[in-house]
Amino acid sequence: MEVLLYTILTLCALGVLSAVILYFVAQKFRVEEDPRIDEVEKMLPGANCGGCGFAGCRGMADALVKQDDISSLFCPVGGGDCMKAVAAYLGKSAPEKEPQVATVRCGGTCEKRPRTNDFNGAKSCAVASSLYVGETGCAFGCLGFGDCVVSCAFDAIRMNPETGLPEVDPDKCTACGACVKACPKMIIELRKKWPKNRAVYVSCVSKDKGAVVMKACKAGCIGCGKCQKVCAFDAITIANNLAYIDPQKCKLCRKCVNECPTGAIRLVGMEPLPKAPKTPAAPAAPKAAPVAEKTAPAAEKAVESAKPAAEKAALASGQAAPAEVSKAAAVEKPAGSAAAPEKAAPNAEKAAPAETASKAE
Repeated sequence: MEVLLYTILTLCALGVLSAVILYFVAQKFRVEEDPRIDEVEKMLPGANCGGCGFAGCRGMADALVKQDDISSLFCPVGGGDCMKAVAAYLGKSAPEKEPQVATVRCGGTCEKRPRTNDFNGAKSCAVASSLYVGETGCAFGCLGFGDCVVSCAFDAIRMNPETGLPEVDPDKCTACGACVKACPKMIIELRKKWPKNRAVYVSCVSKDKGAVVMKACKAGCIGCGKCQKVCAFDAITIANNLAYIDPQKCKLCRKCVNECPTGAIRLVGMEPLPKAPKTPAAPAAPKAAPVAEKTAPAAEKAVESAKPAAEKAALASGQAAPAEVSKAAAVEKPAGSAAAPEKAAPNAEKAAPAETASKAE
């Protein structure tokens, strides 16, 4: 009994001694932490999504407190209001950043981009992308296995079974960028979030030439440049056989939507512009024939009416010709009359003796 009692007392003494030693060691090597970090962490959403670039909200709070310039730090989940509240608490200036939303830039639905094979491996975009181009002829399009859906912590993305493409709910999307990192084909982009969830963007990332694109997908961009020509804001550029619309320059005029021959430019939240009517020269051509038919009889009548006048003119010209001839003869007669007296002179001389003879008788 005494042995058991001594054992218990010894263990208790060792425990107390160890606790005292640990207390003094902790006080000696204590790391001072700014109490504001805890307060800032409470202000953050607590999603721990990594969209800010840190492993979690604790790391973001630590950086916000320790850095004097927080213009490069932004919480996409909390947004501008959250950052303003943190900046007001810390006495710093909050960064201004417009809201963004994840955009799936692929329009290759099951109908427009038919499957050419079946992948029997692990249903993962990362695995399939590391092995081959995919189940379709497009090497740039969505693989459709939903890695982006798994990576989203806010249930903002779902796979559409009819199209085989992911769809983003703009009201739930926080622009954390997790889906962008999870997509091996890089078809998801964080773009400017317009009011009323409106958007105009090129729903294609293929860099193949037009003929190759059309063989693989009927909704791909062929790099024809028609959209670039009609853009009045210089928001569209063509590079590597692919058009890109800059969301910072785009004014949502929608002219490019009507010009795209393949429908690669997608319009969201708005109605397309009415197509411009055809030039009036095309419909005016058929009407020219009836007009010509109507004018033909009038021309014929004019010709017929002109015939009598032409005949009269011809007759008048014919009568005028003999008159001119007679005038010319009249002009020539004086020369002939001068010879006539010469001939008449001998006759007069012959007639003179005859007259004298008759008088003598």
